[in-house]
Amino acid sequence: MIQPGKSGNVLATIAIGDAYLEPFMKYAFHTWEMYCKRHDLGLILFDDHLVDQTHPDWKNPYWQKFLIGEALNNAAVKVNNVCCLDTDILISPLAPNIFSSRQEAKVGLVSLRKELAYPYLGAIRRMAFLRNRYYDSKYPLDSSLFVSIEGLYEMAGLDPQADEACTGVFVYNTKTHSELLEKYYKSFSKDVMEKDGGGEQIFLNHFVQSNNLVQWMDYRFQAMWTYEMACKYPFLYHEYQGNLNLMKTCIEASLFTNYFLHFAGSWHEGKMWEQVKVLDTSESLLMFKSFNDYMEVPVFGKPLGQVKPTA
Repeated sequence: MIQPGKSGNVLATIAIGDAYLEPFMKYAFHTWEMYCKRHDLGLILFDDHLVDQTHPDWKNPYWQKFLIGEALNNAAVKVNNVCCLDTDILISPLAPNIFSSRQEAKVGLVSLRKELAYPYLGAIRRMAFLRNRYYDSKYPLDSSLFVSIEGLYEMAGLDPQADEACTGVFVYNTKTHSELLEKYYKSFSKDVMEKDGGGEQIFLNHFVQSNNLVQWMDYRFQAMWTYEMACKYPFLYHEYQGNLNLMKTCIEASLFTNYFLHFAGSWHEGKMWEQVKVLDTSESLLMFKSFNDYMEVPVFGKPLGQVKPTA
């Protein structure tokens, strides 16, 4: 969709079928496009399976993330590093280049549990309580949402690792890691999709961490909307319906302090990005531009006396 620049660094995603492609193009693409043009990055979207569905190695598109690097290595375009993203991510106009300060020997991940902007246990307790109170009284206050890291890996039959990342964002070097990721993908039969809800997340975590390949990145490169909403905008749980302007304002406020905002999950929070288009007008972008300009202006702390509001 956008040719790689001189750096050879790209964003890549998989969006197979209208249910994924249409909302991405309508609500998220313009934020990715701004980011790529600002940092001279390419953007590649796979709208079909990377493995034929009749092939013995076929696994769902979640698992096909493991194959993106090799697909790029075999393509005519030259790609050095790739940032694989889920389609339900919005990118801030203020976001720095995710490839800067990267260790190319490592795979970049963002923790779901450690070095967050909020205490992890407090965030998920808020989430559980507010879902139970405002979404569905049957939502459990104690569930697998609170599973330990050790229990998480054990459920998938894997040795426990030190942490858990959400694999909606991960960054790697195509020459160093693509073949390793493809071999790992092929090491599992289709039966693996019966674990972890069909997803690849805990397996990718295990692969990267057990091979000492991980470079932990700033939480702001994958701020989770479920955490943001529970901790900063809890009123949206009961006021969001029909109040699209309020929802838009809160999402844009979150993008003012975070880089990539991920709307993961099947509950109502995860659907909010498909209801409002953010950062789509000159007015909505003005604050971001003004702030970006302001950050380049030196300040000297000159005393001005008491400053009173004019209105």
